[in-house]
Formats: sequence, C-alpha cells, structure tokens
Amino acid sequence: MTTIHNHTVPGTWQYRIESFMGHDWIQHGLVFLILLNAAILGLETNNELMQDWGEALHWLDHGILAIFMAEIVVLIAARKWHYFSDPWCVFDFIVVGIALIPASGSLSVLRALRVLRVLRLINKVDSMRKVVSGLLSSLPGLGSVFGLIIIIFYVAAVIATNLFHKEFPDWFGNMGLSAYTLFQVMTLEGWSQEIARPVMEVFPYAWVFFVMFILIATFIIFNLFIAVIVDSITADKEQDMKDRAKFDSIHKELREVMAELAEVKKLLEKR
Repeated sequence: MTTIHNHTVPGTWQYRIESFMGHDWIQHGLVFLILLNAAILGLETNNELMQDWGEALHWLDHGILAIFMAEIVVLIAARKWHYFSDPWCVFDFIVVGIALIPASGSLSVLRALRVLRVLRLINKVDSMRKVVSGLLSSLPGLGSVFGLIIIIFYVAAVIATNLFHKEFPDWFGNMGLSAYTLFQVMTLEGWSQEIARPVMEVFPYAWVFFVMFILIATFIIFNLFIAVIVDSITADKEQDMKDRAKFDSIHKELREVMAELAEVKKLLEKR
C-alpha cells in the first residue's frame, strides 16, 4: 500500500494524486501487473513459445513497463525531490530504470536484470516490506555473527591443515583448501562418507574434530543467525505497535478536544 508522503499538503493537486495512487484497486492492479510481468519474463525463456507468441509477449512487456514508468513519473510530480528520500521509491526507480538502458553489446546482461522488477512486490505488499525491513535492521547483529564465523573457520582451518595436510593434501593442503572443505562440512553435504570417514581411516579420533565443528558452525551459529533476525523483526513489530498506540492516543485526545470545543460553541451560541 502506497502511503501519502509527509511533505504533501492536504487539499493540493499533489495530495489528490497521492490519494488516487493509494487506492486499494490501484495498488492491487499494480501487484497484478508485477506478477503478470514476472510470468512474461519466465515465458520468454521458452524458445518454442517465443516463436509463436514472442512479438505479443514483447509488446505486453513494454506496455506493463510503460505503466510502471507512468506510476513513477506521477509520484515524482507529486512529491518532487522528496520522492528520492524514500529508499523504497529509489529501489523502484532503479529497478524500472534498468529497462531503459540499451541492452546490447556489453550491456546485454542488463536484459536478464529485467526480472528484478518482480522485487517491486516487496514494496507493494506490507508483510513482505516488514520482513525485509526487519532483515535490514538486523544487519549489525548479523555482522557480529559473521565475524564469529570467520574466527571459528580460521581456527578450525589452522587445526585441520596442521593435522591432515600430509595425508589429504587435496582437502587440507593449505588454509584455502581447508576452509573450503570445512565449508562443505558445515553445509552437511556428504561430509560423513566423502570427508570424515576417509580421514578417520587414517586418524581414528578425527570424528571429535568434525563433530565439534559441525555442532558449533552449523547448529549453534545457524541458530544465532535466526535468533538475531527474529529478534530484529520482533523489535520492529513492537515499535510499530507503540507508534500505533501513540497515534490512537493522540487521535483520542483530539476527539476529546473537538468535543469540548463543540460544547463551548454551544454555550456561546446560547448567550
């Protein structure tokens, strides 16, 4: 749902434009066009289908793009430079603007980036926007967790290189190879049959190292990631509830003031 910008003055033509663009049927229509555009971009990857319907899909894609551009132009006209103070609006502007760059020669890769328009759903669906906002607000905490992972990988890679580099040089020959092998172990992709058991045939007690590494790097750290993200989303939700309660309180006070003013007006009229 598009909200009316704080800098828009009620009663002006800019305010009326934003009110119109904020209608549910407008926003639902834009969501439908985003999904339709995503389906078209997917159909364009089918060569057989493009032979029969390629031109129609091409023009339909351009028509939807024109609507997206018209939406952005209208909002810029209403908000002027304040439009670019909203990060979500800047995101929409960049995603739609990519399609206007000539996708030929060295820039042909930009044609594949047209699918990024699907990400506009994040801005149009409140629940998605809240999740992404919570994820972004959790980045400082995730940075600390990522730093912890680097420390754990460094320590484990040093230990693994010192212990196993002679017998298994392809896996643990140097720090880089050890870190990559440990990353495979962390993802639990064939870690037991392909790595741990062959190593245990030479080093019977190597299972202690691998099990401890998996417990720390896979389960504990992964749960830390989830905990940081959930905590951030919960904090944002609680802040939204506080803001809503504050707004309701102010609205209630205004209603009481208006009621008192109405009573005063009645008393003055009687006199």
